[in-house]
Amino acid sequence: MSTQTYELPRQAVNAKLIALLSSGAIVLGILLSGFVIEEPAPYELYMAALIGIWALFGLYISRAVVPLLVLLVTMNIGGMIAMTQMADLSWTPLYLAVSLFLAFTAVFFASVIERQPGLYRPIFLAYVTAAVVTSILGIAGYFKLFPGAEIFTKYERAAGAFQDPNVFGPFLALPGIYLFYRLLTGPVQRMPLIAVPLLIVVGGIFLSFSRGAWGLFGVAVILTTGLVFLQNTSGRFRLRVIVMTLATMVLLLVAMIVILQIPGVAEMLTTRAQLAQSYDTARFGRFARYAIGFMLALEKPFGIGALVFGKIYGEDTHNIWLKTLMDYGWLGFVSYLILTIWTLVGGFRLLLRNRPWQPYVLCAYVVYVGHIGLGSVIDTDHWRHFYLLLGLIWGGIALEYRYQRRLLVLPSTGSTPSGEPGTAKIMLVPAQPTAKPKRSVSLLSLAAVK
Repeated sequence: MSTQTYELPRQAVNAKLIALLSSGAIVLGILLSGFVIEEPAPYELYMAALIGIWALFGLYISRAVVPLLVLLVTMNIGGMIAMTQMADLSWTPLYLAVSLFLAFTAVFFASVIERQPGLYRPIFLAYVTAAVVTSILGIAGYFKLFPGAEIFTKYERAAGAFQDPNVFGPFLALPGIYLFYRLLTGPVQRMPLIAVPLLIVVGGIFLSFSRGAWGLFGVAVILTTGLVFLQNTSGRFRLRVIVMTLATMVLLLVAMIVILQIPGVAEMLTTRAQLAQSYDTARFGRFARYAIGFMLALEKPFGIGALVFGKIYGEDTHNIWLKTLMDYGWLGFVSYLILTIWTLVGGFRLLLRNRPWQPYVLCAYVVYVGHIGLGSVIDTDHWRHFYLLLGLIWGGIALEYRYQRRLLVLPSTGSTPSGEPGTAKIMLVPAQPTAKPKRSVSLLSLAAVK
């Protein structure tokens, strides 16, 4: 009996190897995003090198991603113009360089996702891994579980591997929502595997004692539940969503009650749960500075320069809209406003469409909406994960643009529904005006295709 051996074409092997290496490189970058104890953080150094190397070997920025690039660059040009109003530049050039770098990370993630939609899944899994690890560090630091664990706290609040609890908490929102989505829609037998990391991440959010993070996660949970409920017309599935949401809320409530029995936690919760703190309502507190800043913006259309507001009034703006007016001028403010509206409208159009990437865009979108609200009480222009959110949403917008132009063909499938979001195998084809694009049967069916 003769045996036949088949060799894969070298070109196919090389293409597969390149895909694995590129996926691994991006996954490593996402993992590093959860560790920002010192600046420049490893994430900045690594991503700067990765973007540079990717650009040398063919970083393709499509027409659909160009608006993201133009608006972010224009915003930073406004910052450069505002810099000319400063008597002492100090660290401003470095600050604007970081701003521009973070803008490029958003464009980078959107571009690579558009070319490789399969990157959504490893990006989210890497993000969850980073969130679980940094949450464990934050929880261990808060409870002083080992010598020196206090370095993972700040102001007696869990901060994980971050400098600020107010950044640590919001960073955990997207992985928390992704796990919550999986809990609502995934197979029953996997629920314990999802519930454990979800509890860890939610524990990190809670112990950060960040009112913004609490509100952000709460709003995102409500939006996620509503959208998942609407996207499926099955009465049985909707009943499951209601039951799982209630069960999750009960589980989290029980966990919170247990944590509150620990000395010091209840006292900190009582203090942080107050809607307005003393530094908000003081004579030159946060709210008073808002009025002063917006009046100043009318007199200074070019802005006053990065970080100058804090030097004048003792505290930073703590409002992203005021921040853009002061640090980036009216040009930066208008650019950021257009970017926000464009992202909200473009992302909203994808929320209930049957696409392989829809679950990921949904999770990123609801968290982005929460960040827009959070921006009214805190500055988010240098939050690394905020630009990742932009990249994830704009990657979906670009994919939808390609699909509508019939450059992507989505496979129809009759497979059984699965709540595990994944990216179906997508075929790139030349534009054919007369051909009708294949439509998917359902979101959950597409999510089951690997």
